[in-house]
Amino acid sequence: MDFPPNQGLDQEEVDEQVDDTIANNEVVLFMKGTELMPQCGYSRKALGLISQHRDEYETVDVLESLDEYRAALDRHSGWETIPQTYVDGEFVGGSDILEELEERGELAETLETA
Repeated sequence: MDFPPNQGLDQEEVDEQVDDTIANNEVVLFMKGTELMPQCGYSRKALGLISQHRDEYETVDVLESLDEYRAALDRHSGWETIPQTYVDGEFVGGSDILEELEERGELAETLETA
């Protein structure tokens, strides 16, 4: 389920897209850039960690409407930072949290869906 690049979506459109994406995908990574071209080191790190344990997951490039995505994601997680990972509708964390889970040997289990 790929979304077309955003041409500056308004807040309501971004809120709806974020809600639908989190609700309809087992694992979602909201990131800067795309799977093929991550646009920041933190997004690249999160992508790498997730892809070690899962073949299927959704990514959303937030750059076209960054402020709107920050606000929409803040409603779900209480965090404004990107990237953000969600599993089964629950906020897991950014690349630092994924890295901690990996170091503790818990990331694979976290990314497995119920």
